[in-house]
Amino acid sequence: MHIPEKWKMNSEKEIFSFIKENSFASVISDDLEASHLPLLLDENEGEKGTLYGHFSRANHHWKRIDGAKVLVIFSGPHSYISPTWYKTSPAVPTWNYSAVHVIGTVQLIDEGTTFKTLDETVKIYDPTIVISESFKTKLSKGIVGFKISISSLQGKEKLGQHRSKEDQLGVTSALSKAGDIESQKLYKYMVSKGLGIGNQ
Repeated sequence: MHIPEKWKMNSEKEIFSFIKENSFASVISDDLEASHLPLLLDENEGEKGTLYGHFSRANHHWKRIDGAKVLVIFSGPHSYISPTWYKTSPAVPTWNYSAVHVIGTVQLIDEGTTFKTLDETVKIYDPTIVISESFKTKLSKGIVGFKISISSLQGKEKLGQHRSKEDQLGVTSALSKAGDIESQKLYKYMVSKGLGIGNQ
């Protein structure tokens, strides 16, 4: 991924936090097949962390992926940015976005570890739901668990950090008034990063 220095996420801690907040990912193998899956991060396992997930057994991607190197893409909030929002002119339209790319090696995991991963997934995304052990066992028969040992992490936040205080304020003001969900998410994300209040 092309990352100018000004848009680079500079720490693993920042990247790990992004992964946990945006955990639905695209897993792309070297034959250019992709699966879209929720993934759990264990940042303490391995040199750079480990991702856990599962395929539906009906998705035959799992049959070709054991031992393979994969690219995993996590996407954050994004939206179109109009040049009319800037005080500076002339300017061009652009797109603000954030993303993390992970490279790692896949290993299929045993049934017991798969069951544990499924249990942790449910606890994270729907902690109040009650599922019987017998039903979870039945569910686990229809999935194939895997882990990805991470070898490389890259994070990018293209959020207009290089622009003037006035231009940033123009962007966050317009996004805050937009009616679509993605614009609202990007607005909140930029504010959480201290953007929209300027850096010049």
